[in-house]
Amino acid sequence: MTEQLSGKTVAFVVAPEGVEQVELTEPWKAVQSAGGTPRLVSTQSGTVQGFNHLDKGDTFDVDVTVDDADVSTFDGLVLPGGVANPDALRLDKGAVEFIKAFFDAQKPVAAICHAPWTLIEADVVRDRTLTSWPSLQTDLRNAGATWVDEEVVEDANLVTSRKPDDLPAFCDRLVASYA
Repeated sequence: MTEQLSGKTVAFVVAPEGVEQVELTEPWKAVQSAGGTPRLVSTQSGTVQGFNHLDKGDTFDVDVTVDDADVSTFDGLVLPGGVANPDALRLDKGAVEFIKAFFDAQKPVAAICHAPWTLIEADVVRDRTLTSWPSLQTDLRNAGATWVDEEVVEDANLVTSRKPDDLPAFCDRLVASYA
């Protein structure tokens, strides 16, 4: 086990329902394996419901709400996908402001699958190159981004990937970007 993230805390922001479970759990394990501390941040306290595509998966305990979280206590941010998760987050002003604050602070951010929808709402994709689930490419281009169909893309402090199949490369790159 490597300790390249020893002493670092990474926020995982998800809505109360709709997060693609594997896009939460695999990056979470990668952060832990690298010696970091993942923290689950949501728009509501209690638990969040994971999904395996359209089927309910496990529930996960929320550590802190976006309204009570302080960006200065985190070293990086992970935005898991799922269709419903980022769609709900982008409608929550507190979540959007929390996510944007990571960019304002120039901290590393990693987003996979549909998660860039929330980045569009935070107005942080203009003049960046990134990837996502293919159905978001028009939305990203309309928001001023350059969309590419690649396993993992790093543009300054932003790491993006397309789908669960990309998780090994995504996890490796996000850990490296937070080190």
